[in-house]
Amino acid sequence: MEKKFKEGHTYLQWTFALIANITLLAYGMECGWISPTTKILQSEASPTGYPLSDNMVAWIASAMSMSAIFGVSLYSYIADAFGRRIGIILIAIPEAIAWIIKLSYSSTTTLIIARMFAGLAAGGCFNIVPMYVKEISQDDMRGVLGTLPIVLQSVGLLIMYIIGSYLSYFTVIWVVMLLPILTALLLLKAPESPAFLVKRGKINEAIETVALLRGLEKDDKIVQSIVESMKKEDEHFKTLPNISILSILKEQSWRHGLILILFSFMFHALNGCYAIMTYASTILISTGVKFDISPEIQTLSFPIVITITALTLAACVEKFGRKPLLVGTYLISACAMTAIAVMIVLQKQGIVVPSWLPVTTIMLAVAMYGGGVSPIPFIIMTEMFSFQIRAKMVGMVITFGWFMTFIVVTIYTPMCNAFGQFSPFVFYGAINFAGFIFTAIFVPETKGKSEEEILQMLSKKKDTKTQMLI
Repeated sequence: MEKKFKEGHTYLQWTFALIANITLLAYGMECGWISPTTKILQSEASPTGYPLSDNMVAWIASAMSMSAIFGVSLYSYIADAFGRRIGIILIAIPEAIAWIIKLSYSSTTTLIIARMFAGLAAGGCFNIVPMYVKEISQDDMRGVLGTLPIVLQSVGLLIMYIIGSYLSYFTVIWVVMLLPILTALLLLKAPESPAFLVKRGKINEAIETVALLRGLEKDDKIVQSIVESMKKEDEHFKTLPNISILSILKEQSWRHGLILILFSFMFHALNGCYAIMTYASTILISTGVKFDISPEIQTLSFPIVITITALTLAACVEKFGRKPLLVGTYLISACAMTAIAVMIVLQKQGIVVPSWLPVTTIMLAVAMYGGGVSPIPFIIMTEMFSFQIRAKMVGMVITFGWFMTFIVVTIYTPMCNAFGQFSPFVFYGAINFAGFIFTAIFVPETKGKSEEEILQMLSKKKDTKTQMLI
């Protein structure tokens, strides 16, 4: 038994990473809430007292993305000032408020306000949670645990699609409202990130936390080496002038890394699958495919596919690396989105398309989203920067990503009305193909490399193509 303990374990890393990612489960449910609820909100029995127009629903849907932009800055400050664990606990507050508002009174205005509170929490989810998970994970677990956000998000989508289809409007809200409370209670037992403890000078606590997470003794050489490495990095940064956004941009390797990640998140956010998941039922109806089962039930396959492909990614991301998987998923996504646009045009022209083909192609695009396009940029982002600047860098990137997501969700309905249902998918196809080219040429492989090795690689990369980005 003692021998097993000395060899260490990883189950606590899994446990605390899963607990932190419950916030992503709640986010997935909030994200999926629009799809089964749209039909209710646009009916005569709408809880608002009147049927909502397409534009009203579009604003309710996009409000979360808009407020998430501000949530990122708020939670970046909390993560640096009070810690990653406290930040994740505080995510539960706006999550709970969002559902309480929906339960208390329903109108277009209050639903938008509720979604804005949910957006504040969402900004924190994609900011603090990846940081926390990265900082409690050992190097060979970073990729696997980095896929948990997309897995929990897709499970949340699945749960919401199911209960949203079978339970009443207010029953759904009562059920989901309990989740933020559960999250906060479980996180009270979770440890703080070792990197943050070192940053605050709490070296003994950092040693105890690393030993706990790895299942090793406090005086184990591995534990001491990890904390000593963090201390040296912390001491180095303390010799530098106060680190600001401007000083980060002046450093070539940091600037280069930031630009790469910003482009990666632009392609990720404009990929189109977020819009597909938000308007799932509407999109399936618009394809003209006739099935014996309702579109609401068909949409259950979306989160199931994402979950399966995300789990597949978890199994192979450490074997094949980040870059090859991201390149492949962008290329397949580009083909799938373009094919969807072509099929919609053919159907409008009266040309018969096999009924299974549009749905299968959409599923392929969704599979690529869960299998690479969504999770891998987050993994690369947290691996690329030191814990001393990680909160600032991640905050900038996630803010940009949410702004892009807000644009995608907001313009979807107007774009369809102005140019036709096929037009968004032409745009998504072009974006994914651009992401394929960009990733293949510029994005480095980060698997198994330390932040220092990655930054050295970025600073040494002086070929002409890379310099064009800087």
